[in-house]
Amino acid sequence: MPATPAPHDFPSDLLAGQEELHQVRSVLLALLKRLPWSVEPHDGFSDSTGWRRTERPASPGWTPEEQAEVEELRAKERELAVFVTCHKYWEQVTGSDNVAARAALKHAHETPDESLSS
Repeated sequence: MPATPAPHDFPSDLLAGQEELHQVRSVLLALLKRLPWSVEPHDGFSDSTGWRRTERPASPGWTPEEQAEVEELRAKERELAVFVTCHKYWEQVTGSDNVAARAALKHAHETPDESLSS
């Protein structure tokens, strides 16, 4: 059984930023799964010459609104990632504690039951 990680006293704004980052990434992933595979209209293709067959149906492309929504979510994701990784909290955490603390922050929003299943 793995050792229980040391508790960290993360500032509330860092916790909120990490949680919002999780939410934005979840929304972005769901949107990308829903959208056609190609941003631009494409006739599709089929290729069986490689080590595995690759096939894509015709794609109507993304609408300007869908492109704007993806770009907005990606910009928000970048903004939050910079906020979380460059937060002043990390100045006080050194060495291997830094790696453990950053890993703990990613799971700080989970309940104990959720963290056991991952």
